Amino acid sequence: MSFRIQLNWKRTTDDFSYEKFNRTHTLQFSGPQQLRNSSAPEYLGNTDTANPEELIASALSSCHMLTFLAVASKMGYTVDSYADEAEAHLNKNEEGRMSVTEINLKPVIVFSGSKVPDADQLKSLHEKAHRNCFIANSIKTKVNIL
Repeated sequence: MSFRIQLNWKRTTDDFSYEKFNRTHTLQFSGPQQLRNSSAPEYLGNTDTANPEELIASALSSCHMLTFLAVASKMGYTVDSYADEAEAHLNKNEEGRMSVTEINLKPVIVFSGSKVPDADQLKSLHEKAHRNCFIANSIKTKVNIL
């Protein structure tokens, strides 16, 4: 199984110096969805677009949620809502290179029905979701579920 995106960038400035070249590009996903993307503003990117650091946080947050919902459903829980405020931290890694070194997930889940997890059961649901999340299994970044 494979998943593809198409990335397109085109120079829009006469001056291709580091300080001047345009970082904005498009990402075409399956179907009609398209996303404008750029580098983070700290790296001369467009503040009106997403950046790769936000995208890795969103990919992990989304994958964790989808896996959590699957685990909760299979264990007989009913989830009414799930919200998260994921945060990616960019720092130097152990090799001294800039890297997303940590991602914090802060999920808030609302359950309904007669079976609602206690704190230990909720922790176990998150642990199972994290162990089975495709994105979490693909990155070496430290992931905290707060």
